Order: sequence, then structure tokens, then C-alpha cells
Amino acid sequence: MNIGEATKASGVSAKMIRYYEQAGLVRPMHRTESNYRVYGEAEVEVLRFVNRARHLGFPMKQIALLLELLRNSNRPSSEVERLAKEHIAELDQRIREMTAMKNTLEYLASHCRGDSRPECPILDELAGNRQKH
Repeated sequence: MNIGEATKASGVSAKMIRYYEQAGLVRPMHRTESNYRVYGEAEVEVLRFVNRARHLGFPMKQIALLLELLRNSNRPSSEVERLAKEHIAELDQRIREMTAMKNTLEYLASHCRGDSRPECPILDELAGNRQKH
């Protein structure tokens, strides 16, 4: 199938397919005489796998490792579990950081008068003129 058909079959945009190819995650089966990419069902399955992993927030480096493990029928499942737990820890850290950002913004917004005066604790914070809270 051509890239358009692979896009429909996998749910991955043509732009992302090209990006995944460039990253070495997926390769077209071959190219036609006019240099068009040709994909088979195996490549579409890889695209689906990558797409699902991206939706779970896995970084490209970890996706490459997961693909290696997928292709290795002698893989230890403990390695897959380790990658998943490592990613969970990264997500937990990001959640903590985002919660702290949200709390700071909520605090600043609650202390903004929101009137016609120019004083604004939000802008003060962003400008580095932080007041203790």
C-alpha cells in the first residue's frame, strides 16, 4: 500500500510516518520505480504500535527499545516491565511538576484583583518580582 493507504490503515499521519522512518522506527518495504514508498501489513502494525506507545507518552528512545523487544521472541518480559515502570516514574514526576505549576497559578490568580488597576501578581511572578506567599 502507498503512504496514503498506510495512513488510513494505521491512523498515523503521513508526516508522522515520514518522521518515524527518519527516526528508524519503521521502514517501507521498498520504493516503486517512481520512488514512492510501499508499505505492507507488517509496517502498518509497527505504525499502530508506535502510535499507541506515543499516546501513552513513551519517548522515542523507549519506543525503539520496545520495538526491539516486540521483535525478539526470546525477550524477557521483565525488561518490558522495567521500561513501563520507568515511564510510570517519569509520568509521576511530570504530574508532580504540573500540579506545582497549577497550584502556583491558582494562588496567583486568586490574588489578582482583576480590575482596571495595573498591579498584577501574575505578571510580577513571571517578571521575577516574586512576593512571598
